[in-house]
Amino acid sequence: MTLFPRLRLALAVVAAGLLTACASPIVTQVSNFNQWPSDAAGSSFSFIPPPSSPGQPPPELELATYQGYAQQELEKLGLRKAAPGQSARLLVELGWVSQPQERTYRQPVYDDRLVFYPPYRNAAGQVFPGYWAPSRFGPTYLGDRIVPYTVQFNQINLRILDTRGSPAGQPRAVFESHAVYEGQAALPAIAPYLVRAVFDGFPGQNGQVRRVNFDRETGAVIKK
Repeated sequence: MTLFPRLRLALAVVAAGLLTACASPIVTQVSNFNQWPSDAAGSSFSFIPPPSSPGQPPPELELATYQGYAQQELEKLGLRKAAPGQSARLLVELGWVSQPQERTYRQPVYDDRLVFYPPYRNAAGQVFPGYWAPSRFGPTYLGDRIVPYTVQFNQINLRILDTRGSPAGQPRAVFESHAVYEGQAALPAIAPYLVRAVFDGFPGQNGQVRRVNFDRETGAVIKK
């Protein structure tokens, strides 16, 4: 049992494509939910710690790095970071998930073994020896097999809470977004793109799920 020859060729092409993967775009999927206040322009913001497992706070330097990416995007929107000790109107919570995950795909399997054709005699009496050759009917499809593979799942989660008009100590969420990348890149390498994807078209349509693609060479958003 082997793979159909054309499939083997296709897999070879895919393998060759992996060698030039640097030319492929960085694909992210973003989910946005918002009730963005109309009077938020120019408001101040500050970061608050994300939820963490008991006894396992997020790494400080890694968190500060990703918050720095978010700060750049927030300032592009005209918001300003509150000075130390100053109360901010908007509270920004940034967290992440990064872990390997198993995936599968279905791979067709064919029987393309050689078959033996016995000796034969033609009308003139000539005898031809037997030989091995591919079946004249072509490879036989045997079914599919499940092939597992591993991807690196990276997700940035960002929430913005508004303290104005909310009960003391109970700020309400006005923006929530989740940006996901699945591939081979580790989170530190892909986090700048995930944060930019969160703010692409901010605040966006409520309940929207969309793809934001980046040019791997220039880092620019690929507009459709």
